[in-house]
Amino acid sequence: MPSYRASPGFFEVPHAAVYVLMTVTVLASGFCFILAGGTSAPAELLYRSGGMYAAAIARHEYLRLVAYGFLHVDFVHLTMNMLCLVLWGAHLERRVGPAYFLIIYLCAMVFGAVIGNGIHSTPYLTVGASGATSGILGALLCLWILGKLDVGFDFFAINIGLNIAFAFGSSRVDWGVHLGGFAAGLITCALLDLVEKANAWTLRCKFPEIVKVNLTLLACVIALWVWSGPAQSIATAASAWGLLVVIVVACCAVVKMVDLALSMKKGLAVVVPALAGANAAAVLLCGWALAFACWPHMPIGYIPLDLFLVIFCPNSILISGLAAVGVAALTLCLGAKEILRGIADVGFVGTSLRAERSRRHGL
Repeated sequence: MPSYRASPGFFEVPHAAVYVLMTVTVLASGFCFILAGGTSAPAELLYRSGGMYAAAIARHEYLRLVAYGFLHVDFVHLTMNMLCLVLWGAHLERRVGPAYFLIIYLCAMVFGAVIGNGIHSTPYLTVGASGATSGILGALLCLWILGKLDVGFDFFAINIGLNIAFAFGSSRVDWGVHLGGFAAGLITCALLDLVEKANAWTLRCKFPEIVKVNLTLLACVIALWVWSGPAQSIATAASAWGLLVVIVVACCAVVKMVDLALSMKKGLAVVVPALAGANAAAVLLCGWALAFACWPHMPIGYIPLDLFLVIFCPNSILISGLAAVGVAALTLCLGAKEILRGIADVGFVGTSLRAERSRRHGL
């Protein structure tokens, strides 16, 4: 099992989750720059692409709580945020692993937008990954306070100082998103530490990272589906809180079933293919939800989604099926090492995962 300990050096080589987030952010921002025909994007284009604005939460446009973090005003704005993602994200991902890193990043992005929205008293439009990257720095500070990060105080003094200096160098900095993301990252990291301590009492095994990341992504898909048209009709018939409780209980049950399977002989060889099947089903579910926006085709209001629906709607069944097969194949490919490890298991894998759980207390 890999051990996620932060290097005492100031710089750290980025890992998989950082590269994925960088790629998605650069592609999303670059798409806006291409549409604008330059190295910057006007406010109207950023708004139509998913930028966060004052009435977004009141109008239930929750997708903007995430979309805004992948958009940027210009190339300089994008470069500075990606530099912060590399400098800070590499340390955090190495220490907590990609699954918890993604959770911290997304929580800082979402709650940074929510807190920033609450602070604003006038109309505004904000974009950028600043809230999420500030959350990374907050999480690193949390680990340092807990004595679980092997870096010196100078790391925080230099990075926080540079962040403030860059922020003061621009007149359009959204301080609410910055501070909200920082606080959200710190609190989320502390809560994850408590979750890991509680897991020592509820779970037998330490999940391999591919299993942990996969379960995290599936949980995100379920959360998105809850806010889609089909799920909202179910919530109306019952109650939103009741549906939430059912989903949380179901997710906990799935995690425990995975835990029990991993503790068994050759369980790892069963869990990864099962997750591949679950991923394929999730893609089909998302395709079903998107099909509701196709007939008749109504613009959603976000340029990327509208362009996607133009291609998707006439071929929804074919595209959903191919995407499901592709996602399942990708999962099996990424998990090939763990599958082979499970196939060759003669009874030691579950024991090693249980030993890993007992050795690590908290993050």
